[in-house]
Amino acid sequence: MNAHQPVRRVAIVGTGTIGASWATHFLVRGFDVTATDPAPDAETALRSYVEGAWDAAASIGLAPSASLDRLSFTADLRQAVADADFVQENAPERPELKVRLFADVDDATPADAIIASSSSGITMSVIQAECRHPERTVIGHPFNPPHIVPLVEVVGGTRTAPETIRDAMAFYAAIGKKPIHLKKELPGHVANRIQAALYREVVYLVQEGVLDVADSDDAVSWGPGLRWGVMGPHLLWHLGGGEGGIQHFMDTLMPRMVASWHELGTPEFTPELKEKIVAGVLEEADGHSVDELAARRDAMLSALLAVRAEHDPSGPEAEE
Repeated sequence: MNAHQPVRRVAIVGTGTIGASWATHFLVRGFDVTATDPAPDAETALRSYVEGAWDAAASIGLAPSASLDRLSFTADLRQAVADADFVQENAPERPELKVRLFADVDDATPADAIIASSSSGITMSVIQAECRHPERTVIGHPFNPPHIVPLVEVVGGTRTAPETIRDAMAFYAAIGKKPIHLKKELPGHVANRIQAALYREVVYLVQEGVLDVADSDDAVSWGPGLRWGVMGPHLLWHLGGGEGGIQHFMDTLMPRMVASWHELGTPEFTPELKEKIVAGVLEEADGHSVDELAARRDAMLSALLAVRAEHDPSGPEAEE
C-alpha cells in the first residue's frame, strides 16, 4: 500500500451530531474540512452547530490557522472526498449502509488517504468487506462530543494494515485526542461496553427502588465519576491499596469485590421502568432544555480538561 501522507485536508462524511462535532474539532485544529451529507438541510444545521460549539472547542486548543472559513460543504460524496488526506465517516449505524458507503468512499478517495469510521458498534471487518483497499480503513470511534472529549478508540479489521493503525493513532494524538488501540475487535468496542455495564447496575438499583433517578445520577457523578475524571480504575485501586499499592489491593481487597459480583443485578426493562426513568430524568432536568444542559456539561468538561492539562503529563496535549 502507499505511504500515508501528512494530513492537511479532512473530509467529514455524515454531519449529524457526531459528524458536526468532529468537523468543529478539525476546524479548530486548523484543517481544511469538506463535509457531505444527503439530508436537505444538512449544511445549515452543520454551520449552526460549528458556530455554536466553536468557543468551547477553541478553549481547549485553537490552532493559529483555524477559521470557520475553512469549512466547505457539498452534497456530492465523491467531490467531498476527492482530495482528502483523512476521512472521518459518521453515517447511521446500519451495517448494509456502512458497507456500501465505505466501498464508495474507498473508490473515490486518493490512494494514500486513511478512511476512518466513527461507528460505535459495527466492526471494521464488517464495514470494509467490499472495499478494494481495505488495508487503509480503520475504526476511529470518539466519545461524545468529539470536539470536547479526547478519547478515540482505534481498532482495525481483519484486512487493515498495521501502518494504518499506527498512522491513525499518531494523527489523532497530534490533534489533541487521546487514542487507545484496541487489540481485538468486539461489538460496542470498549468505552460503550464499560458505560453499558455501569448503567445496567444503575437501572437495576432504580428498578429495585434503592434509589430514585436523580440520586442514582448523583451516586455516580459525585462519587466514583469524580475520581474517574482524574484516573482510571486500576490506578485508583493502586491508591486504594495504600502503601502496598495495587499488590496489596489485589491480595486483600479484590477477593471481596469478586465475591460481590454475583450480587450485581440485571434489570427487566419493562415499559413501566422506562417511564419511571423518563419521568425521573425530566424532573431532574428541572425545566432546562437539552441545549442548556449540554452547554453546562461542555463548560465543566472544558474546565476539567484544563486542570488535567496542568497536572497530568500523560494527557493528550502532552503527546503532540
